[in-house]
Amino acid sequence: MDAVKPLSRLSFAERMNFLLTNRVPRRYLTLFMGWFSKRENPLVRALSIATWKLFADDLRLHEARKTRFTSMHDCFVRELKPGARPVDPDPEVLTSPCDAVVGEFGDIDGLEVIQAKGFPYTIDELLGSTRLAEAYRDGRFATLRLKSSMYHRFHAPCDGRVCEVNYMSGDTWNVNPVALKVVERLFCKNERAVLTLDRDGETPVTLVPVAAILVASMRIHGIGAALNIRYAGPNHIPCDLQYAKGDEMGYFEHGSTIVLFVTKAFRFVDGLKSGQVLRMGQPLMRRTRFSS
Repeated sequence: MDAVKPLSRLSFAERMNFLLTNRVPRRYLTLFMGWFSKRENPLVRALSIATWKLFADDLRLHEARKTRFTSMHDCFVRELKPGARPVDPDPEVLTSPCDAVVGEFGDIDGLEVIQAKGFPYTIDELLGSTRLAEAYRDGRFATLRLKSSMYHRFHAPCDGRVCEVNYMSGDTWNVNPVALKVVERLFCKNERAVLTLDRDGETPVTLVPVAAILVASMRIHGIGAALNIRYAGPNHIPCDLQYAKGDEMGYFEHGSTIVLFVTKAFRFVDGLKSGQVLRMGQPLMRRTRFSS
């Protein structure tokens, strides 16, 4: 059985949101949407994007590199015009890897972090590695939620090298704030990948892109296959991917979440708050003066 809190703790609107976006055949709906979003029929494309615009409150298509799209999927994974997302050049600053709404963030309590109020989970379960989790014991974390209307590509928050991608198959729960208040350890249940940026002897930075319902799929540049519910393995994918700060790492094929883990070598920038919208390249954390 899914570990789900009673819906009575939610408002009527939140209950309807949860039921309509989660109490459905999530896997089959996701497979269907993955197929449907790639239809290049002009009428289907036009109606799909027009319907999406009705419900999207931050669809900034004027920033896109191209103005015409072959399908709704083509619009989802759009690239931006050069210079649309300036990246803070300060080497002491860790930048937001994506456009996102800031969710829970703060200190890691041992290996425990907060998904939503009263909903803790442990990072060793999320990362699938006790050894990697120990690197972030008592460190810091940030949850960054990409709304479906946002730019879906994610970028390196600092210079570094990824030597392995660990992909974990799972469910496709919605990752919106309502679901996070209801489904315990939700991020640990969903499809996700673990990418650790090694930084030439300095403390590492780990990104965990977490997929969600509808198009639970992500692409990591340098990895041939799409990582989604059809992916058959291997789960540990060796690679040698070198990134400069701001380089594109990959993209989601629908809105989702990135959970970022760092050591105490970083502190959050002043004024950061939950619910704030960050754009890729804006400062998220800053290296502390006493870090080695």
